[in-house]
Amino acid sequence: MFKFNTDVQMLKYEVLYNVAKLTLEDRLEDEYDEIPYEIIPGTKPRFRCCVYKERAIIEQRTKVAMGKNLKRTMKHAVDGEEPIIQVLDIACEECPIKRYRVTEACRGCITHRCTEVCPKGAITIINKKANIDYDKCIECGRCKDACPYNAISDNLRPCIRSCSAKAITMDEELKAAINYEKCTSCGACTVACPFGAITDKSYIVDIIRAIKSGKKVYALVAPAIASQFKDVTVGQIKSALKEFGFVDVIEVALGADFVAMEEAKEFSHKIKDIKVMTSSCCPAFVAHIKKSYPELSQNISTTVSPMTAISKYIKKHDPMAVTVFIGPCTAKKSEVMRDDVKGITDFAMTFEEMVAVLDAAKIDMKEQPDVEVDDATLFGRKFARSGGVLEAVVEAVKEIGADVEVNPVVCNGLDECNKTLKIMKAGKLPNNFIEGMACVGGCIGGAGVINNNVNQAKLAVNKFGDSSYHKNIKDRISQFDTDDVDFHVDHGEDESSETSFKEA
Repeated sequence: MFKFNTDVQMLKYEVLYNVAKLTLEDRLEDEYDEIPYEIIPGTKPRFRCCVYKERAIIEQRTKVAMGKNLKRTMKHAVDGEEPIIQVLDIACEECPIKRYRVTEACRGCITHRCTEVCPKGAITIINKKANIDYDKCIECGRCKDACPYNAISDNLRPCIRSCSAKAITMDEELKAAINYEKCTSCGACTVACPFGAITDKSYIVDIIRAIKSGKKVYALVAPAIASQFKDVTVGQIKSALKEFGFVDVIEVALGADFVAMEEAKEFSHKIKDIKVMTSSCCPAFVAHIKKSYPELSQNISTTVSPMTAISKYIKKHDPMAVTVFIGPCTAKKSEVMRDDVKGITDFAMTFEEMVAVLDAAKIDMKEQPDVEVDDATLFGRKFARSGGVLEAVVEAVKEIGADVEVNPVVCNGLDECNKTLKIMKAGKLPNNFIEGMACVGGCIGGAGVINNNVNQAKLAVNKFGDSSYHKNIKDRISQFDTDDVDFHVDHGEDESSETSFKEA
């Protein structure tokens, strides 16, 4: 059994493991309700007040792990959009709702800056101490910023604090709730909640059943895979996945090479007209623009993501293929269902889920042969970390000899993306290319990772990238027949997005 960083991650793994095991043994429909008792046996609780609450939470986790939607989730769901991130309301501890509190550090100073800046008169001085009237408080935070002693604390919920898209709210029962009109499915809240009350829906049941049915299922492994295991090589992971039943395992980094070349052509063709182009490989970043900055949608590169690009290539050469993305990203589960790319990649699962599935099948990655993995260039492999997309696009622009200058900005995390997009919206951005990654560190900082040490992961990705035999993007992709593959989508805002850039 794999050793995880937190008990929350371990509990999630146990549920996924049991769901996978029962699916492999064709016992899921008859015995899924036994999973809570398998994980929480006896009468002693592991973490909560009692075994009954723990089993109720496991029951909700099991439903989401089986690909089902919780009833409470559907109350907030947007029509036509699959809710990937879901709140386990039984697990939500209704964290402190009084956001700002006056602590013992209050010195009762006579300047009373806190009272002066409060726009609602919510702060008064009682017994020489500041006091907040929560019936008036609007949680603007001005009192906290004004206090010279830092005596006012900010008790923002971890889930709300983690969500840069501001998609987490509280419902009438003071439980966490997700506004799906803003949610990007990045999964930051699933990692931030210390009670594990928010999780991502899984499709491992569908994936396992597709393989068991004899379909030709391909595993598309994200380049971040190189950073996940200290004592297992990418070659051994490839062998393990093929042992599980995938007909082949292909680096998504090859799709990244396709994307880098297409984005370079698109940039050189369009930049004089649109002034600024954003990258399109991060589905959470793309979703954030469409939901929070819809007027900037025409600036999103129409080039598909590496996952979609490699899926398109595979299905061109094998129309019967079923493609499964395996990576660090929960937002990929939303991407596969987007109207503009639906049906191209069939399923997505995280590294967490991959480990649970392989363990359930009793496949030890360490015991597998270390086969060759040689699909992509060093540039495609480095898409996994912040700055990698930019480096690849700049290289591709140079290789095609385009007479344009790339003046880029790298946005590392959704907070930085927000700042840049606001400047862009105001028409004051001096740059002409934006690399946007919703997760800090890039894909290696995603919600579905095993190794959450971003700095360590970055070194591993760079090392894996540098080990590639292929140093030139144009030379590498010329070895593949992509003439009839359309690597572009229409974001619905710009007529020029329908243009083909193959000959640009």
